[in-house]
Amino acid sequence: MSAKPSVLFVCVHNAGRSQMAAGWLTHLAGDRVEVRSAGSAPADQVNPAAVEAMREVGIDIADQKPKILAIDAVEASDVCITMGCGDACPVFPGKRYLDWKLDDPAGQGVEAVRPIRDQIRIRIEHLIAELLPSDQPTRH
Repeated sequence: MSAKPSVLFVCVHNAGRSQMAAGWLTHLAGDRVEVRSAGSAPADQVNPAAVEAMREVGIDIADQKPKILAIDAVEASDVCITMGCGDACPVFPGKRYLDWKLDDPAGQGVEAVRPIRDQIRIRIEHLIAELLPSDQPTRH
């Protein structure tokens, strides 16, 4: 039995994009994928506009806490998806890296965060199709 794929989402503050991405992947893939998120300079809390935008689509990320990016999280992940962390993200040979160019929701209201949330969902659906080609994402 092969181990399930693992994904690490990284952004600077681990308060918006990476938390929304982790929420979407957990919601759509369930326990079929191991999900992690972290930041190179974590904020004190998850962006309230990101929490609200995700709540609107039935995903609760209010209990999440921004976490510092640790080398062991990168080493334990099959795919590392960066979202604007630049050179602060460590790179290890043999890991698959994707850089998702997305607007930063920091300081934005929920109206500005909704399109970012929706762009992340589309990317997550494509990622699930790559990671679990024999499965289709569960639509909620």
